[in-house]
Amino acid sequence: ALAIGFLPGAEPQFAEAVFVMLFFQVGELFEGIAEGRSRKSIAHLMDMRPDSANVERDGKVEVVAPDEVGIGETIVVRPGEKVPMDGIVLEGQSTLDTKALTGESLPRSTGQGDDIVSGCVNLSGLLRIKVTKAFGESTASKILELVENAAASKSSSESFITRFAKVYTPVVVVFALLLAVVPVIFGGQFSTWLYRALMFLVVSCPCALVISVPLSFFGGIGGASRHGVLVKGANRLEDLSRLGTVVFDKTGTLTEGVFDVTSVHPETISATELLHMAAHVERYSTHPIAVSLKNAYRDEDDDCVVENVEEIAGHGIRAVVNGRSVCVGNSRMMDSLGIGWHGSEEVGTVAHVAIDGHYEGHIVISDRLKADSKEAVAALKKEGIGRMVMLTGDTETVGKAVAETLGLTEYHAGLLPADKVSHVERLLSEQPLGSVLAFVGDGINDAPVLARADLGIAMGGLGSDAAIEAADIVLMDDKPSKIARAIGIARKTVRIANENTYFAIGVKLLVLLLAAVGLATMWMAVFADVGVTILAVLNAMRTLR
Repeated sequence: ALAIGFLPGAEPQFAEAVFVMLFFQVGELFEGIAEGRSRKSIAHLMDMRPDSANVERDGKVEVVAPDEVGIGETIVVRPGEKVPMDGIVLEGQSTLDTKALTGESLPRSTGQGDDIVSGCVNLSGLLRIKVTKAFGESTASKILELVENAAASKSSSESFITRFAKVYTPVVVVFALLLAVVPVIFGGQFSTWLYRALMFLVVSCPCALVISVPLSFFGGIGGASRHGVLVKGANRLEDLSRLGTVVFDKTGTLTEGVFDVTSVHPETISATELLHMAAHVERYSTHPIAVSLKNAYRDEDDDCVVENVEEIAGHGIRAVVNGRSVCVGNSRMMDSLGIGWHGSEEVGTVAHVAIDGHYEGHIVISDRLKADSKEAVAALKKEGIGRMVMLTGDTETVGKAVAETLGLTEYHAGLLPADKVSHVERLLSEQPLGSVLAFVGDGINDAPVLARADLGIAMGGLGSDAAIEAADIVLMDDKPSKIARAIGIARKTVRIANENTYFAIGVKLLVLLLAAVGLATMWMAVFADVGVTILAVLNAMRTLR
């Protein structure tokens, strides 16, 4: 703009020169503010990373860096301090602030024998904790690594704009050179066409697109993380916005996964003896059903000898108790052994018991629905999710009762892990083009299905390693109602990114046409570039709310 003044018949454009530079600086200022706010929305997670750990060594408490603490050592966490490592509480009672992990402000209580994860803040009592994971493998480190790497997974919009800019920029520069030279060859005034070519360059700069679209997705990921929803990249956020079918696991997802024995139905032996045998067979299992049986029969320190324990996937457990062969499992196990069994009219999971090849009765175990499961299904319906399916290994009776209570569109019960994969593949084949299917599970037993679905959503359980590794999205507080909130955030993010794309391209095309025919001014060119960039960045900042 200043150099044009040296050309014959032209005057220097001092004001335009100043304001082009000034507006570019203002644009960079807004860009910096927006990016800073986006980072701040994710930076609350950084608060979970502790700077030091108090470790007990040789009868003394030493303050060391967390990565110097080994597995099996004992650390002390005082009130107000962050929990630096994952572990088990050896001594003490306290409440924990888990907001950095779950997005929930309600404190959680903890005590002796409870698992505890890094990143929580100890609010009240002194805790002694036995370390179970190295610092690099701790929950806090895993989550931070996930969030830091999320920006590497670009959405299709971002990928397109990156490819678009690589082609677009050289084409525009060549076209501007032709616009400055070709008309002059045919008798045009050099200063006029140079001015138009410079305007063309200013207008065509793709700043608004290259900055605002990634910023929108960055803000969306940050906004979701504040609600305890960790998204592994912009592409996953974009998939979430196109969700059409949600497939749920039952236990631990829609239900608490906390089982209680509700009734015992013996055949020829007493109820106590039936429960006694079942509890001993399940002694070494960590399955929720096994835990409920052991909790119902607490006298495990008798003189019974349990040998040859064999777990049969999808069926149950077989063992020898005091020389007698005892099988505890579902109806499939009884059928495979050729043992006749009796069903139950009660709603719950039925554990059948056979001793030495004879059916001896069954035990009914019931699970509880999560408090917000109904709310989750209702919210998903409001978001336009038309198909909600539950897949469970539980009985037909239990599956039907849960599905009807929650208002799910369909359910399939009595499934083995491989059956769940088959059902998901069938549902995927029935999906409309462009629609996404998500599977929601606990991230441990459901890893194959989480991987097979378009989108895997795991219940994080305060940072379960398996959940973080297997899923595309992790709900850190195990609340299925967060899925609908995450969908809302994703759709808003994609809508804002699209608004910026259409607005920026539309304004630029209009001013480019005006510049080519000599009707545009440098002021219009500055607005079409820097002005549009500022507006697009301000619009992108809406994803933070």
